[in-house]
Amino acid sequence: MSHETEGAASAEAPCEGGRPTPARPPVSPWVGRLAVLALMLTALNLRPAVTGLGPVLEEARAGLGMSATAAGLLTSMPALCFALVGFAAPRLARRHGPDAVVLTGMAALAAGLAVRPFASGAAMFVALSAVALAGIALANVLLPVVVKERFPHRVGAMTGWYAMSLNLGASAAAAVTVPLTRTFGGDWRIGLAAWALLAAVAVPPWLALIRNRPRADGSSGAARQVPQSGKPLTRNPTAWALAVFFGMQATAAYVIIGWLPQIFRDAGLSAATAGVLFAVTSVLGVPLSFVLGAVAGRVRSQSGIAVVIGLFGLAGYAGLWAAPAAAPWLWVVLLGVANCSFPLALTMIGLRGGDGATVIRLSAFAQCTGYLLSIPGPILVGALYETTGGWDGPLLLLGVLMVPQIVSGWFAGRDRRVGAAT
Repeated sequence: MSHETEGAASAEAPCEGGRPTPARPPVSPWVGRLAVLALMLTALNLRPAVTGLGPVLEEARAGLGMSATAAGLLTSMPALCFALVGFAAPRLARRHGPDAVVLTGMAALAAGLAVRPFASGAAMFVALSAVALAGIALANVLLPVVVKERFPHRVGAMTGWYAMSLNLGASAAAAVTVPLTRTFGGDWRIGLAAWALLAAVAVPPWLALIRNRPRADGSSGAARQVPQSGKPLTRNPTAWALAVFFGMQATAAYVIIGWLPQIFRDAGLSAATAGVLFAVTSVLGVPLSFVLGAVAGRVRSQSGIAVVIGLFGLAGYAGLWAAPAAAPWLWVVLLGVANCSFPLALTMIGLRGGDGATVIRLSAFAQCTGYLLSIPGPILVGALYETTGGWDGPLLLLGVLMVPQIVSGWFAGRDRRVGAAT
């Protein structure tokens, strides 16, 4: 993996997607390597707070006296926190700089993860979970702008690297939390709290980067303010296309996380097999995220990629609807490829933004609006399943929702810039 930074000798340099980008004075190589390290460590921490809880949720409920209603609130909290807190990220970044805000987010995540397992009751556990998720929300929105500012000629590749790290962290937390719990005598509190250490490790690189933040003149220093620019994104069709695309892919992802094992178990497969099949959809994202990000960043339009990924999703849902137990490994591979719409969305956010300030606004708008759009989907799937007692209706709904994902992905992927004057 190359650690190229933003240096160039000429007035313009080739940019991903075929557009020229103004060159910037060279930045110290060690700063570039430090930025890569900070991105990768942060990405590793963006999902363990969510995926690590599920395997020990039954033990946590028993230990905290948590009701089923409170447990249901926990499953819906990530999307809600990502949406609501994420809207604050642009204002905080303008005031303190993106690096400082990501640093704060990682510190909040580490604190929330360290303390919440030892909460005295369910209400405190939920509140501390919200603190951890708020930290994740800030990083979710601002990592694309960090990539845009520090690696302007490698947006796709760097997005692919950190999306790959995100999938790796999500998979590791789901797989390792139970063994960690067993290692510490079956204490689920220790198994959950251990992930705070990984979050804490992500803090020091951001402390160093704050003092080496790139400026327009190529110098480095403490966090600078990011100016407000451009017209409201609510009036920009490309921004709305990105928001809808992000929302539809998030809907599918949360449904797969919450319900795919149950679909296979209802089809007659064992719980162990269902768990392994679910893990495949996440593990596939590790290599595919990097490849997809690198490819998407080298072409002017990502519309075709968005359509092809959507067709993989349609094929996977069709297979589950027709015969879930007939070729389960094929269906999860198809759905694993479809899940790569997430790194594609992140890459398009970085490429569509004309400058760093616009990428912050675009990332906040697309992700926060998208997460809000995603909240009803898993609830509707659960309601349909409970009402009908089967998966035909829920899978049909997912297939129907793939249509707006494909259409919005086509429009979001077009070679357009949401510039400062938009």
